Amino acid sequence: MAQLFVEQLTVIDCSYLDAVRGVVGESWIVDIELDGELDSQSMVLDFGEVKKRLKRALDNSADHTLLVPLRHPGLSLHRSAERVALEFRGPQSGAIEHQSPAIAVSLLDADKITADAVGAYLRPILAAEVPPNVAAVHLQLRTEDIHGAFYHYTHGLKKHAGHCQRIAHGHRSRLEIRVNGQRDSSLESECAAHWRDIYLGTEQDLISDKNGRLRFEYGAAEGRFAIELPASRCDLMQRDSTVECIAEHLAVKCAAMRVGCEIEVRAYEGVMKGARARAHA
Repeated sequence: MAQLFVEQLTVIDCSYLDAVRGVVGESWIVDIELDGELDSQSMVLDFGEVKKRLKRALDNSADHTLLVPLRHPGLSLHRSAERVALEFRGPQSGAIEHQSPAIAVSLLDADKITADAVGAYLRPILAAEVPPNVAAVHLQLRTEDIHGAFYHYTHGLKKHAGHCQRIAHGHRSRLEIRVNGQRDSSLESECAAHWRDIYLGTEQDLISDKNGRLRFEYGAAEGRFAIELPASRCDLMQRDSTVECIAEHLAVKCAAMRVGCEIEVRAYEGVMKGARARAHA
């Protein structure tokens, strides 16, 4: 029996429902290992096939979806072949409501979303994609090792043609801020703390603001989306919550906090990608 591995095959950018934190944006790096007999090429599986088959399966399953723990006692779920509607009670800040096409939600047989639970959900999906000579597929989900400030955010981009249009997917993201060319760790930490486990909504998509709750709705290529959650867990942006607009939003905000200084923000969207913006007040 031979073993083949691929480190950082892909990154799963998603959000999940948590009984304490609410809706949490996450970015998990995926490492893969295959056990199997050698094929006619003396390979367990060609690396090109690993990337094509398994990365595609991951991209079409948990990636850019809302992960839901089916066995959580605070979950009320209504689903059909086409749509899912749910209410998730438990977080002290208040309940979360979500409606979307079924493709935008991953339903896990678990009472809590963890990396291990997601791995168990994905393993049979990946096993169905490999040839008969592969006896087992192992995967590990891990977060990026970040030395410095980072935050978890959830959002949706209604204008996006791909999976980013889904109203509740997210990222775990580094944040770097330079003031007059020098890293400012205190400012990084302050901004990251403000956006810890945040939902970034676009003002144009806000349809209700009452009783301490915000509701966002929009139509996109995949269908109608809606999410309602406590206002205390949201921040509003005037423009779309693309990483380019996020970087600009933070740069302008930081410039107001450091009057007379040149501000440069490097805002990441998940792992090893992002946008840079500058501002001066």
